[in-house]
Amino acid sequence: MAISKNSSSKKWWKEQIIYQIYPRSFFDSDGDGIGDLKGIIEKLDYIKSLGVTAVWVNPFYASPNDDNGYDISDYRKIMDEFGNMDDFDEMIKGFHDRDIKFVMDLVVNHTSDEHEWFKQSRSSRYNLYRDYYHWWPAEKGKPNHRFSYFDEKGDAWKYDAHTDAYYLHYFSAKQPDLNWENPEVRREIYDIMHFWVRKGVDGFRLDAFQFISKDTSFPPFPKGYQNNVVDVIKHHGMGPTLHDHIREMNKEVLSKYEVFAVSEGAGSSFEDAHSLVDEDRNELQMVYHFEGVEVGNGLDDPHTLADFKQVHSKWEESFKDKGWISIFLANHDVPRMVSRFGNDSDEFRVASSKMLNTFLLTMRGTPYCYFGDELGMKNIYFQHINEYQDIAAKNGYKKALSEGRDMKKFMQNLSFYSRDNSRTPMQWDNSEHAGFSSDSPWIAVNQDYKEVNVAAQETCPDSVLNHFRKLTSLRTNNPVLIYGTYQQVDKDNPEVYAYSRTLDNQVWLVLLSFVETDSTFQLPDNMQSFEIQGNNYSELHINDGRAKLKAYQAVVLSQKS
Repeated sequence: MAISKNSSSKKWWKEQIIYQIYPRSFFDSDGDGIGDLKGIIEKLDYIKSLGVTAVWVNPFYASPNDDNGYDISDYRKIMDEFGNMDDFDEMIKGFHDRDIKFVMDLVVNHTSDEHEWFKQSRSSRYNLYRDYYHWWPAEKGKPNHRFSYFDEKGDAWKYDAHTDAYYLHYFSAKQPDLNWENPEVRREIYDIMHFWVRKGVDGFRLDAFQFISKDTSFPPFPKGYQNNVVDVIKHHGMGPTLHDHIREMNKEVLSKYEVFAVSEGAGSSFEDAHSLVDEDRNELQMVYHFEGVEVGNGLDDPHTLADFKQVHSKWEESFKDKGWISIFLANHDVPRMVSRFGNDSDEFRVASSKMLNTFLLTMRGTPYCYFGDELGMKNIYFQHINEYQDIAAKNGYKKALSEGRDMKKFMQNLSFYSRDNSRTPMQWDNSEHAGFSSDSPWIAVNQDYKEVNVAAQETCPDSVLNHFRKLTSLRTNNPVLIYGTYQQVDKDNPEVYAYSRTLDNQVWLVLLSFVETDSTFQLPDNMQSFEIQGNNYSELHINDGRAKLKAYQAVVLSQKS
């Protein structure tokens, strides 16, 4: 039986189950309505009970919070709202004492405009820090257009009168892009990485990393390129010196420690992705591609099961022999998993949440599980712009207004796809504010918290939470779910996503129903005799080799030898 090369290339970071925590929304220990590091410390035993083996925490560095911590003013200081360095030291020790790895969010495509580097840079054209950022003198005319994700006009060049020049910001105007072509900038960043690794960090999630290299002549791009997400990534990302910079980072930092790095984004092609993570490249260890969560990204373009299968299968096929990918369905930048890919109605939320968690924890690649998805938390569906906290929503609204767009349609899409859907507070119990805080939270709590919360699910054997724990245990104890080859089965089935995982003489089959009605699936000949390893229902009906699946049923079978 042929086994992929990747199956024999065992690495500790391939075996992790990573739990992502948005700290502002996880648990508030001091009653100010904002989650903090002490809040995470208080919930360490809960995190351990989930069966996850690593935790990625979104940024908690000092920041003025224009983009909820992704605008950093000091890389060696903790944001006051989140605590202090003593809290960090206690938190990471708590993780390590429980054999849980810690992954740091490293945001170095840009800083805050309140970082001392930028204050110095904008003070004078002759300041030593001027070249830490991308500046364009106004006497040369306005620079060629670059798109900004968060700007009200979508313009990434901001005029600064003090030195009569424009600076570049691919995100908010308060997030100026660093100039990675300056070796002093790179040295500063490597020093920051050394600082955190020496404090115990086990890995880095590299934010917006495909954008760090730019052609600093800033040539014109095709007109209208900014209207397509793929074209923006193609033109903004994977710049001419990117791989030089990453290889240098590997040499100066990553190769010196037992750590890993995962890049947010993977360019616009498989070739781009492989160039970042194939082992012989000596660059990064893992890619975190977006295509899986961009399927049908709009109410006018809903995804189908065929789309879902095709995306995940083609990435798996491309990486079966070289490189390594992440598997995720949710994070802080996209809607809640069950609302996007399942069915968040009262009738089907539980079953479809369990089904999606089964997918995450049985696929090949390192799974990233977003906080609250172990409960089946769903979108909050804000209806009014004043309910939103996210800069992308607020400035996107202003931009849509200025462009004369259909605002009813815009708000319908925003309600479903807004990043704020995934940032509502963790639902701990049925007390006021869902047990997240003793005061009003920084963002509204989903009104379903009295039914959907940790306390209620802890005592229910069939809850989404306890099913999640069974799945993490299943993955941890069965290498076939980590290193086994992947093969789609009956790929044209419009209702069921089925795939096998094979390692040595073990063959497992995963059946996932994506419909709210019963469906049937013909078991392959080699799975007529099997053991049930996982099931989100209490039973599985088989008749003449055909499995009858209930709505959103998820079954994991192992072949009997």
